[in-house]
Amino acid sequence: MLHSNRSQEPLVSVIIPTYNRPDYLKQAITSAVKQTYRNIEIIVSDNCSLESPLEVVESFGDSRIRFFRHAENVGMFPNQMNAFKMAQGKYVASLHDDDMWNEDFLEKLVPPLEENPDVILAFCDQYVIDRQGKINYSSSEEYTKAYKRNCLNKGVHQPFYEIAVVHKSVPTAAACVIRNEFVDWDSIPPEVGGMWDLYLAYLCSRFGHGAYYHPERLTRYRAHEQTDTNLSGGGDAQAKIRKGEAEIFCYEKFMADENLKNYKPFFKQKWLEAHTTLALGFLRSQETIQAQARPYLWRALCEQKFNLRTIAALTLSFTPRPLVNKLLKV
Repeated sequence: MLHSNRSQEPLVSVIIPTYNRPDYLKQAITSAVKQTYRNIEIIVSDNCSLESPLEVVESFGDSRIRFFRHAENVGMFPNQMNAFKMAQGKYVASLHDDDMWNEDFLEKLVPPLEENPDVILAFCDQYVIDRQGKINYSSSEEYTKAYKRNCLNKGVHQPFYEIAVVHKSVPTAAACVIRNEFVDWDSIPPEVGGMWDLYLAYLCSRFGHGAYYHPERLTRYRAHEQTDTNLSGGGDAQAKIRKGEAEIFCYEKFMADENLKNYKPFFKQKWLEAHTTLALGFLRSQETIQAQARPYLWRALCEQKFNLRTIAALTLSFTPRPLVNKLLKV
């Protein structure tokens, strides 16, 4: 599938935001440098790590790599958006510093975009790997089914509202190539926080263009305790608070969008669930009082059917803090 004339290949900007993970970062950059699709720039944006990863970057001796380091920690979202705004390519592809691509990731996703001018993005399925980089095949299958990529046919899907924001099938953070010209990066509000990838998929779906799906697992998503999305059991209090606030903001936007009116009941339910997530974050946090959680829990309880998770959280909001800490293992 490689083009016969590489000089005609469009430039792809590979975005790698990073913070305090030099070993993982080296693996991520390696997977980008080894792409069989060669016309790329690699933008590494460091969020003021305790130790600058400049030495890691320079060890590759690759002129395609551009390095930027913030003078202070600006937060995950601004660091990610800063890297996107630096992109000069016709296409952009985000690669988290703890994830990796197969060598043929770009080789297989760029051609469908070149062949279909009305396709705004191309994406693929993913492997799930652990801290050591070992593939977890059962988790990979679970993720594929959870995001309903097992139900998608190879090829163009248009429109793709449901794929983007209901099933969340489009992994824009690490397994997707997007036409740079269509996205106004300044239009992504900071309130989306760690949900920026879902919001980006939403923005892309609103243009009315298509999305191309390649069913092979061409990327490796690392699931570990530092991943904000990995919050099903336990989890850091501040991570839950960030997640809850971001979800509430995003689902309110989706509910207000006329293009998505058919999915409003679904978004309303997710919005209410996010209230409980935020409340649980407050209950876990030693920096907040339990009463802060109650308004969110009362709303979630009053506007949805019986929900044991919400009732349990509301009960905890009236429970003495030492016992709450013990029950939640804070």
